[in-house]
Amino acid sequence: MSVEAVILAAGFSSRAKTYKMTLKIDGKTVIERAIESMLKFSSRVIVVGGYKIENLKPIVKKYESVELVFNEEFEKGMFSSIKRGFSCIKGENFFFMPGDYPLIGDMVCLELLKHKKSEIVIPTYKGKKGHPVLIKANLAKELLQSDKYSNLRDFINDKKPIFVPVGNEGILLDIDTIEDYEKILALS
Repeated sequence: MSVEAVILAAGFSSRAKTYKMTLKIDGKTVIERAIESMLKFSSRVIVVGGYKIENLKPIVKKYESVELVFNEEFEKGMFSSIKRGFSCIKGENFFFMPGDYPLIGDMVCLELLKHKKSEIVIPTYKGKKGHPVLIKANLAKELLQSDKYSNLRDFINDKKPIFVPVGNEGILLDIDTIEDYEKILALS
């Protein structure tokens, strides 16, 4: 069974007021941490870049099984980057996550993979949904061919995902602001 990953790194980081993908946590950038968490469980990782893609190129180049793709429409928002990443999927299942979740632990992915026969598997921590999400590849094609959806959340909700409780708060911790970054630094 082939598992891949799509990581979004195309946004403006406007709330953080700095390019958050290259912020450092324990000597690694936020995007490196996201990539490495997915590489352990994925045969191929697709990083979707847009804004400041030139900052991602030297980072992504270090990894053999990681492909950087450019979303020419990144200014249209996250859903355009989701579609760009989903268009690259070749495997049977894939993990999906924004690149600003630097504390995803191995056990999270292992738990999700136990349910890989399900269409969509979402981790939860204390009842709250987080990332990464494990998705069947055929659903990526379905989303790309549909005009019904303007965001991934509505598509996922229509598919009746299964929820898997995990013991890792990192699935909820993304970096939207410098305060979020400081909180993550304190936890790492």
